[in-house]
Amino acid sequence: EDSEPALRPPAVPLVTHDPYFSLWSCADHLTDDATRHWTNVPQSLTSLIRIDGKAYRLMGREPHDVPALPQTGLRVLPTRTLYEFAGPEARVTLTFTTPALPDDLDLLARPVTYLTWEVRATDGKPHSAALYFAGSAEIAVNTPDQPVTGTRTQINGLVALRLGSEDQPVLQKKGDNLRIDWGYLYAAAPQADAQAALGPPAACAQAFLTTGELPDKDDLHGAHAALPVAAFVFPLGQIGAAPVSRYLMLAYDDRYAIDYFGSPLLPYWRRRGREMDALLRAAARDYRKLQARCAAFDADLMADLKKVGGEKYARLAALAYRQCLAGNKLAADANGQPLLFPKENTSNGCIGTVDVIYPMAPLFLLFSPTLAKASLAPVLTYAASPRWEFPFAPHDLGTYPRATGQVYGGGERTEENQMPVEESGNMILLLAAIAKQEGSAQFASRYWPQVTQWAEYLEKKGFDPENQLCTDDFTGHLAHNANLSIKAIEALAAYGLLCEMRGEKANAARYRQVAREMAAKWTQAADDGDHFRLAFDRPGTWSQKYNLVWDRLLGLNLFPAQVAQKEMAFYRTRLNRYGLPLDNRQTFAKTDWALWTATLADSRADFEALVAPVYDFLNATPDRVPFSDFYWTKEAKDAGMHARPVIGGVFIKMLSDPALWKKWAKRDKSQGGDWAALPPPPRITEVVPSAQHAPVAWRYTTEPPAPDWFQPDFDASGWKEGPGGFGTRGTPGAVVRTEWKTADIWLRREFTLPAGDFPGLQLL
Repeated sequence: EDSEPALRPPAVPLVTHDPYFSLWSCADHLTDDATRHWTNVPQSLTSLIRIDGKAYRLMGREPHDVPALPQTGLRVLPTRTLYEFAGPEARVTLTFTTPALPDDLDLLARPVTYLTWEVRATDGKPHSAALYFAGSAEIAVNTPDQPVTGTRTQINGLVALRLGSEDQPVLQKKGDNLRIDWGYLYAAAPQADAQAALGPPAACAQAFLTTGELPDKDDLHGAHAALPVAAFVFPLGQIGAAPVSRYLMLAYDDRYAIDYFGSPLLPYWRRRGREMDALLRAAARDYRKLQARCAAFDADLMADLKKVGGEKYARLAALAYRQCLAGNKLAADANGQPLLFPKENTSNGCIGTVDVIYPMAPLFLLFSPTLAKASLAPVLTYAASPRWEFPFAPHDLGTYPRATGQVYGGGERTEENQMPVEESGNMILLLAAIAKQEGSAQFASRYWPQVTQWAEYLEKKGFDPENQLCTDDFTGHLAHNANLSIKAIEALAAYGLLCEMRGEKANAARYRQVAREMAAKWTQAADDGDHFRLAFDRPGTWSQKYNLVWDRLLGLNLFPAQVAQKEMAFYRTRLNRYGLPLDNRQTFAKTDWALWTATLADSRADFEALVAPVYDFLNATPDRVPFSDFYWTKEAKDAGMHARPVIGGVFIKMLSDPALWKKWAKRDKSQGGDWAALPPPPRITEVVPSAQHAPVAWRYTTEPPAPDWFQPDFDASGWKEGPGGFGTRGTPGAVVRTEWKTADIWLRREFTLPAGDFPGLQLL
């Protein structure tokens, strides 16, 4: 029905829930490769079909000696991915449905994806058929050498198989390139339709290929090189022209989701004590209803996306939808309120990063103001706590999944490498967008002292920013950044908007006036003839002025219309084959900002001129990774940032249509409200000096020492001596006085513990 050629996604979303439960197909065909976690590590899902005893592969590259049933179609819609296969005797549709319906937080938070197979004969003859599925325990471990356990349970007419690590190190690891190794993977299907077994992948597949059935005993402890699988067989009996369908549910129970300043938070779906058995029962009961709801949601949303931005734009947004949601974790605070924590995938693994929340926000502002608030609440609560000492907004809350305090740029105790203008502007603009949508500044008012302090900071420092980082920190420090200046100007007017909603008429008028004067000054200071500069003091430079989009979205109207028009005409002359570079310094693009910039366009032609090359990039890139937001515009190569929640920024075009924004946002029936304060920070008394505040001498060696090196009487006088801490200079949050870059180091330090009683004594 579409005029455009089909989109070839670089990676196809299959099971997409949060940064840990996130599986993709990174190939043209579902049978070309193993399914993978977004970090590119194999997390295998396998499916086979037997037709009259002859087997074909539908998903996965194993068993490799079984031929693939030819794939004839692929469609990626907001909540569903549909694969079509056809052979001489039969057609198969395999659909992955993740009911990510944002108007229903309880449903959105369910960590359940449905796989539905629909099979029909196409040659007019009856055929005997059976389906096979296997999900690997790879999904429940960080590395495949971790031992796993498995169990089976019967749940109200369902057969459910469970796999998880033996160790269950809950919330013990943090960082970027990690998979979850606690909690449990579940695969469940109606008992009347399926046979199930836990066992080695080769044995389960071979049994199906040979007999059409599974081994009759679970086998988790044999001498197998590969991790076990949860395997299911669905006998279909005789199939004819009428479709026969079967479904299976894949789910993940992480038990605890986030370390929130020392308190482990439950995933939102567990907040009322719900267990996985009850969740699977409910998911099975709702199966048919949810298939229909997701189909209706997809059709409605795709129609609106096409209306506002065209066919290519609609497909970009469909591919971005589940990726953005799966880059976040929805947890419940101590009051049961929703908290949304984004993860900086393929960057530094930070959690709750303000300059990730800012670009991803359009998706949440459009579909769920509650979730928009839930993403800001942890940052606002942190900034209002005694832990945050600065007059500007924080950058992050820690390293995923531990929201225990800022780590970026030296942590929460130093101003070095912070983004003060950037993050303060981001927070105020998003608070104003929420208030505009809701018609009330109630949410911002809960944190008014912080918001006011940030506005005061921007008034002093925002117009001509000092040498500092902005959202685009990968481009390095820049002074007099013209696009960052726009952000500060828009944020000051946005603060005025919040003041007006609160009835503070004098403040509203003053801040609007300040912003108007700054905008007039900016228009002269940044002017470079046929465009505006990258930095005020750099003639002959240019950059995308994506922050200008708020002038229209919030109705601030600070800048003359000619500013956006002049910029847009200039951008058309700077387009490369695969998109518009971020600025004149390099040829890389930021997908999220390209769509924000395109939204400045007055005409559909200008909008589509910026969108079409992004579409072409997705079709052409050799890098098979989830939707990249950072890529090279001449070679269509990924520049290293993908699978990130910031891709939700492509939905900003929908916010430029007030009627559409209202239509979708008003469906949100959830009410976030009474967010809990932060747990009080622990009181730490230093009993023996650490290297945190002053140099402390250590003996060290990078060569393996004698086995008794840790004994009290060991002579380490031959080792080197250096002041702590040890590490690589520039490591965020680390005090480094002695450079250490080898794989191993052995350290010794002798100290005398002072006399006295020290309850709760710990090593720091």
